[in-house]
Amino acid sequence: QVQLVESGGDLVQAGGSLRLSCAASGSISSVTAMGWFRRPPGKQRELVAQITSGGSMNYADSVKGRFTISRDNAKNTVDLQMNSLKPEDTAVYYCNVRIGSFPFHYDYWGQGTQVTVSS
Repeated sequence: QVQLVESGGDLVQAGGSLRLSCAASGSISSVTAMGWFRRPPGKQRELVAQITSGGSMNYADSVKGRFTISRDNAKNTVDLQMNSLKPEDTAVYYCNVRIGSFPFHYDYWGQGTQVTVSS
């Protein structure tokens, strides 16, 4: 029904920048929020940044001031600009789209894109 495709992951040195992009396609409607999660090696998935349909934004404390999320509702895309990257940012990054609201909500996920930051 809904497909999410991420791009932009790469290997970069500490202090560098990357821009991740996510394109959604299919029968998409009633979007509550779009965002990015990540799973560092050996750790659980964690929220990086999200933007709601109303335009409000939430960031993990660890990325505030360095990452910026943006969206284009007309094109169903969401991007994550990542600056001043640190080795701790190394993870698989996943695009997320939430449809509806609790309790009748559903999450769609992309396949993930690898971000590796070398010291």
